[in-house]
Amino acid sequence: MRVLFLIFIIVPIVEMLLLFEVSDHIGGLSTVGLVVLTAAIGIQVLKQQGLSTFTRANKRLESGELPGQEIIEGLLLAIGGAFLLTPGFITDTIGFVFLIGPTRRMLVHWLIRSGKIAIFTSSTHSTFRTGNFSRDEHNSDGVYEGEYKTEKPVNSRLKQPDDH
Repeated sequence: MRVLFLIFIIVPIVEMLLLFEVSDHIGGLSTVGLVVLTAAIGIQVLKQQGLSTFTRANKRLESGELPGQEIIEGLLLAIGGAFLLTPGFITDTIGFVFLIGPTRRMLVHWLIRSGKIAIFTSSTHSTFRTGNFSRDEHNSDGVYEGEYKTEKPVNSRLKQPDDH
């Protein structure tokens, strides 16, 4: 708890000192413009990377895999976006590290390998379950057990196969 408190005190002070120093070299308006520009660029990168991560997560779900890495990447994208909206060059740098795909993936791999974050995936020796369906990974005959029922669409404007 003390570490977080110190970070919330020290980082803004260092950010202000750095902003003052940059302002002395390139001018106050240029410094403010640079901070706004990094935020605008960061938002665009966040949109693109967020959509890419969401698409990869959907593909993993469709193929029957758990999108553990994509969930962690989404969390880092949210943190990176928050850092980019915080005025300052240090927080912008950290934010861009979280937003750039290769560095974000390296960070996720490091977090998983170090044991700081655990993700659960299906392996060849485990049972994979989604909803009411289950498949034994040792069984390669492609037989799935489960229950289903047919329901009418919620939207009554959708045409039923029996309707003409």
